[in-house]
Amino acid sequence: MTAEETIYDDDLRYEDDTGPHKAIDERLFREPIKILHLRAGRVAVPLGTTIGQAARVMKERRIGCVLVEDGGKVVGIFTERDILTKLVGTGYDPAKVQVDGVMTRDPETLTPEDPIAFAMQIMSVGGFRHVPLVDADRRPVGILSVKDIVDYLVEHFPREVLNIPPEPGKHARIPEGG
Repeated sequence: MTAEETIYDDDLRYEDDTGPHKAIDERLFREPIKILHLRAGRVAVPLGTTIGQAARVMKERRIGCVLVEDGGKVVGIFTERDILTKLVGTGYDPAKVQVDGVMTRDPETLTPEDPIAFAMQIMSVGGFRHVPLVDADRRPVGILSVKDIVDYLVEHFPREVLNIPPEPGKHARIPEGG
């Protein structure tokens, strides 16, 4: 009998010659985003915020973006990628340039009730690392990051992910941006 023939959806395990293992089940991805442990929470700045102020918030909160709001509603997202692709090398003054002209306007958004699979689809197709979470009135309630989804997968598969022996010659690295 092959591993594929012994998949059991009800307990998320399969057996092969090395013993039982967990298998990814689509039920994990149907869970709502709200079950994730979102690191960023709600981080927003108003229109008119300078690049320097926004970057300072991002650095202090150790996040890669801030939501931009007007009248309490999300109107844009400003990311570290915006800094790298739109500003670096242009001679901009971070104390004068505002996020308004650099941010992504009307970004794709999700609600905390949407399935994790929706977030993964939007992130994959759009190439996004962050997706704003909003309520029914488009008020910001949080930010979903790729790291939040990775952490969720590690939480469900800790032995398989965290017990991987290091490769010879490889050393622990400082996290990106750390």
